[in-house]
Amino acid sequence: MIVVAGESLIDLVPEGAPGPLAPLLPRPGGGPYNTAVALGRMGADVAFCSRISTDAFGEALVGGLRAAGVATDLVQRGPEPTTLAVASVGPDGSARYGFYVEGTADRLFALPERLPEGVRAVAFGTCSLALEPGASAYEALLRRSAGEGALTLLDPNVRPGLLPDPVAYRERFAGWLPYVSLLKLSEEDAAWLGGSPAAWLERGPAAVVLTRGAGGLTVFTPGHEVSVPGLPVRVVDTIGAGDTVNAALLHGLAGRPPASLGPADWRELLSFAARAAAVTCTRAGAEPPYAHELGDA
Repeated sequence: MIVVAGESLIDLVPEGAPGPLAPLLPRPGGGPYNTAVALGRMGADVAFCSRISTDAFGEALVGGLRAAGVATDLVQRGPEPTTLAVASVGPDGSARYGFYVEGTADRLFALPERLPEGVRAVAFGTCSLALEPGASAYEALLRRSAGEGALTLLDPNVRPGLLPDPVAYRERFAGWLPYVSLLKLSEEDAAWLGGSPAAWLERGPAAVVLTRGAGGLTVFTPGHEVSVPGLPVRVVDTIGAGDTVNAALLHGLAGRPPASLGPADWRELLSFAARAAAVTCTRAGAEPPYAHELGDA
């Protein structure tokens, strides 16, 4: 089983004519949530570990998980409202967000006593590792999962507007790396964090996957560097594309430790991730592909 730990929220996505007062369409979202849904659609055995509101948006989020085949036994529930993310989409399909996070349910996540038997991988990232008090609980789960031998994936998916102290966040990020098996991040995240794949590898991860939008993906390991191009598609928006990459990497690894992959294995895996992300980019909002749309990893 793969466990995805982190927030769910509602993306308010512009629809119709562009402009500051364009109609907004609510869609399920949140980086970890999108990753879990993508894994479910790919046919993986996956569970979501989070805290979700009991409001109408929360019910829709839980319904979306179940519809994708994602187990919800690890989902905590609470009466607080659901986090909202207002998206603005640029001419190239790239998205920027404004967040409404005060007093929301996902910030109150508590460390579960244990995860189910047979968990082989746990994924973390985005707002859940930035917003207290839940961030400390997710960090504790990361450290515990690594100590128990699970493959751990970290996608920081940096949201600068939620980080009042960038220096403190960068230090905290560096402290996570010894507990991370696979670090995946965008080139924008890499620039904001101010590090390099070589430096991050020295701190613990077995591999670093860098996404470059239409430019494709590159993996860095201690022994090699492998790149694959992006797939040319008509981009509606890029919402959920990076989360789909996370899911494709975890699904394609199929329990193999990243350190065991050679260049040909990585090329195959990155190509699968590029195909999956390309499909997501052709759809409005975070709508990852199903297994039948992708072929084999």
